[in-house]
Amino acid sequence: MLKRNIVSISSLLLAAVILFFIYIEKFPQKIQPVEKKGLSVSVLVLEPQTTSFNYQLPGRISPYRQSQVRPQIDGIITARLFKQGARIKKGDQLYQIDDAQYRAALNSAIADLKGAEANGKAVEAKTKRYEFLIKINAVSQQEYDDVKAQFDQAKAAIDIAKAAVDLAQVKLDYTKVYAPISGQISRSLVTEGTLVTSNQEQNLATITQLDPIYIDMQQSGTDALYLRSRMIRKKTIPVKLSIEQDSEVTYPQEGVLKFSEVTVDESTGSIVLRAVIPNPDSILLPGLFVRASIDLGSEKVILVPQRAAVRTPEGSLMVWIVDEKKQAQIRPIKIEQAYQDNWIVADGLKQGDQVIVEGYIKTTPGTLVSPIPWNK
Repeated sequence: MLKRNIVSISSLLLAAVILFFIYIEKFPQKIQPVEKKGLSVSVLVLEPQTTSFNYQLPGRISPYRQSQVRPQIDGIITARLFKQGARIKKGDQLYQIDDAQYRAALNSAIADLKGAEANGKAVEAKTKRYEFLIKINAVSQQEYDDVKAQFDQAKAAIDIAKAAVDLAQVKLDYTKVYAPISGQISRSLVTEGTLVTSNQEQNLATITQLDPIYIDMQQSGTDALYLRSRMIRKKTIPVKLSIEQDSEVTYPQEGVLKFSEVTVDESTGSIVLRAVIPNPDSILLPGLFVRASIDLGSEKVILVPQRAAVRTPEGSLMVWIVDEKKQAQIRPIKIEQAYQDNWIVADGLKQGDQVIVEGYIKTTPGTLVSPIPWNK
């Protein structure tokens, strides 16, 4: 009885195996291999993005040119010849200093010159006579040499007298104080009757050129490196201004970035940028605080979220990527600069790479992962 039961069970098992293989042969699509699931991670598929680079920096207005008007001789101010706060041109006379003593000194120098020239003519004539007499041995060689030396001294005296006349003329000209540059002049710091000297500390007035005008800005040293590289690549970098207290008020004229300092301030770690902007109506005044917008244009770049990058002990950056086998791998990268909450990648990644943004903490090189799109 027991043997019959065993035979029956064996027959049933054999029949079941035969039916199973027949089923697989006829319906192979019904049997799917079990897919091994990896660690779930959030990934970002990299695509080049057109990015606009625009810096907002605080700035301060500085004069394009500024000159302090100072006296170059001693004397009494006899007249002020300009309207305070007016626009003046280079070469306009601003002050008159009493010139009586300087005019007298010039006349004296001219008289000395005439006397030196008269004496020179007499010595010259005597020298010519001695040149004839020495040929016929009517005078000694010593006498001739003495006369010739007198003639040379007379010529030197004439040159000294001419230099004295020139100096006296210069001093006389300095009694008229002229504008060294064009611009808007300040209030006068002296009045008629004031004694001025050539070495005094106080200037007479200040002339400021307001059109065009400078905007001086501060930029961090690291960002300035990228900015300088952009300045080399672009011919012009436009700059727009707005009043710092109210960014909605925009200055109508557009300036151009012209200069960046060559050294970084050790105390602040910043560098000075300078732009020049037209100021035909003198709206912008030196000392005014503004906000400058520097437009560096736009270009296509690869952006990686900063949260996806890991800094190594050596200071370099790396990211985790998903390779074609769906395994996590380490990829070192080089960056240009920060952009908002991303890094601009210079080298190490390309279009189509899958960068792990979330979940890479639990991974090791070669870990099987299950990537899902990352939602910002």
